[in-house]
Amino acid sequence: MSVININKNNFQEEVMNANQPVLVDFWAAWCGPCQMLGPVIEEIAAERNDIKVAKVNVDEQPELASQFQVMSIPTLVVIKDGQIVNKSVGARPKDQILKML
Repeated sequence: MSVININKNNFQEEVMNANQPVLVDFWAAWCGPCQMLGPVIEEIAAERNDIKVAKVNVDEQPELASQFQVMSIPTLVVIKDGQIVNKSVGARPKDQILKML
């Protein structure tokens, strides 16, 4: 599966109403750690069919960042059945991200 770009228009359908866990990456183009994490997120999306992987650009979607109280980026959030089940701030190695799921 490929990474889905999330905005306020598709957020409810793609994330909150998803029938599988969703890994959401809150990021920005100017963020160095976000750029390092990007390929890892893409890799996880390609390898795992049992989850949905989404990205939210905090500069383009400030209301979603605010809704999830994202103060630092990158922030990874795992949402299952419309509820936050895990959250981490900062770049993480792939194995730690997979453990969040």
